[in-house]
Amino acid sequence: AASDLNYVILRYFNVAGADPQARIGQSTPKATHLIKVATETALGQRDGMAVFGTDYPTEDGTCIRDYIHVEDLASAHLAGLDYLQKGGESTILNCGYGHGASVTEVIETVKRVSGVDFPVKLKPRRAGDPAQLISDNSKILATLDWKPQYDDLEFIVKTAYAWQQKCVELEQ
Repeated sequence: AASDLNYVILRYFNVAGADPQARIGQSTPKATHLIKVATETALGQRDGMAVFGTDYPTEDGTCIRDYIHVEDLASAHLAGLDYLQKGGESTILNCGYGHGASVTEVIETVKRVSGVDFPVKLKPRRAGDPAQLISDNSKILATLDWKPQYDDLEFIVKTAYAWQQKCVELEQ
């Protein structure tokens, strides 16, 4: 109400992966993001990891989440700015791929990419965890000149793993 400033709000889903050249990535200590935890476990930075809940109404009983590569998220921001520069109206957009992967699928992908069969403990559900969180990305696809380039779980994991390997090497 104070000005005629237009905006684009992006609702992020599960941002993952790293720069494909491993120049930058997530380096949060004690991170809780599934892909980060799994790559740290594969590289021996953690003794093991846990899966919280195997009784959800999903194909394999574990939660499903919509993972988006960080590079696609960055390009969505640029597309949002371009949209506003061309006179676009204020809008709120879900920023994800519109489909998900289960916790089990993510862990299996990390094991395959890393070549390491690390320990996973099965634990009870965490309070409040929904079975699925998947974006309806139809509005962002229709509104912005944005097309995801990295919509592939294995690629997301490969870039996250390469980044985590680099972090381990830098620590040594």
